[in-house]
Amino acid sequence: MSDTPPSETLTADQFSTELRAALRSYERHVVCIEQVPEDTESALHSLLEKAIQAFQNRAPGLKHGIALNRQVTVILSESSGAKPLCGIYFNLHSPYARKIAKTDVSSS
Repeated sequence: MSDTPPSETLTADQFSTELRAALRSYERHVVCIEQVPEDTESALHSLLEKAIQAFQNRAPGLKHGIALNRQVTVILSESSGAKPLCGIYFNLHSPYARKIAKTDVSSS
């Protein structure tokens, strides 16, 4: 069993360091047409709350709580530390990316 504290003590404020780091990365490296930077912080905070809920309500034996939208994935994972590990990932894609044609595998 992990040393992660009981899930009822988890709050989004405990992950403020991770949230600030993600916001700095977003401002520096990400261009998102669907979401303006001003809305990003509230979206990240909301996803973090959802990930905490998923983490608290996970089935026995599962180690993660995940929340996502089209732009961001937030994952909380059990750890041996004082709180779960928090990963914030930007789901990057380009509307200008070349679409790869589907190949017909049945003709081979």
